[in-house]
Amino acid sequence: MFANKTRVLLILSQEVLDRARVAAGRATTTLKLPVSLQIVLRALIEEGLKRGNDGTLLANIERQVHVVRHIRRVARQRDRATHAKRRT
Repeated sequence: MFANKTRVLLILSQEVLDRARVAAGRATTTLKLPVSLQIVLRALIEEGLKRGNDGTLLANIERQVHVVRHIRRVARQRDRATHAKRRT
């Protein structure tokens, strides 16, 4: 999912940012998983470009949450293995 990354600077109005924060809060409550503002904005952009079904937005957010959690879990495991090798 993140193999080809590009950084983008977004300048948003406070109203748009507040609405995205509300969406992140609702997604966190619904999914019972932490959802960052970045994930919500990325999902909104992807789904907006697709002009898909509104129901797919939550599915997109959930997918991204799981991918990010997996990436972080793997990174932590790698760090632990690296620190364990240094100690021996």
